[in-house]
Amino acid sequence: MPNVHPTALVSAAAELADDVTIGPFAVVDGLVKLEAGVSVAGHCHITGKVRIGEGSKIGWGSVVGADPQDLSFDPATDSGVDIGERNTLREYVTIHRGSKPGSFTTLGSGNFLMTGAHLAHDVKMGCDNIIANNVLIAGHVTVGNKVFLGGGAVFHQFIRIGDLAMAQGNSGFGKDVPPYCIVHGVNRLSGLNVVGLRRAGIDSATRAEIKEAFRLLFQSGHTLSKANELAAARTWSDAARKLVDAAASPSAKSIITR
Repeated sequence: MPNVHPTALVSAAAELADDVTIGPFAVVDGLVKLEAGVSVAGHCHITGKVRIGEGSKIGWGSVVGADPQDLSFDPATDSGVDIGERNTLREYVTIHRGSKPGSFTTLGSGNFLMTGAHLAHDVKMGCDNIIANNVLIAGHVTVGNKVFLGGGAVFHQFIRIGDLAMAQGNSGFGKDVPPYCIVHGVNRLSGLNVVGLRRAGIDSATRAEIKEAFRLLFQSGHTLSKANELAAARTWSDAARKLVDAAASPSAKSIITR
């Protein structure tokens, strides 16, 4: 049977695996599904249509599934949060549910969200990301895989953050962050995340090709449209193609280039 503290409140509609642990004064309210090995610390509030995947840990005081911070949102909207396996949410993390009927805010597997991180409605996050303290990610942002976002960094709605990107703490971004890149300040590009590429197991030949694509797109002196034209005329590996495609087809917010 799940180990539920006597002061916790758990909805009869909730679905709990046999080895789930729920701490003191936590509230599990609604169509919540907690899979095997999930632990929910004290004073958490898990509400609405929420799935939390196997082995995930929800830290003290976190809130998952609350309504979006959108003045036009209808609380009767059928939406939710879907969290994959082996995610860690530390203290006071907040993740809001989707804003449209049938929509979900989603996390893949193996993510680590530190104290006070916020994921707004409709965020789509991949796997193995590290989100440091007090990072604020606005609605509809897409986050790739193996990203590191420094403490206090903020991200405007509808932008994309590419795989293996790094963002400096206390920085702010209103444009797409290119894959494999380090960014700082306000929409400023520092260079490639060379150490991250190596640690990710990307071989030296592919790293060299990514560097070549980076130089063509962002350091050649061409306009981005001309650089995209030159890049489109070449053949790239799948890894380098991620950077080329991100520059060629950014979100409506455009992409950081310098």
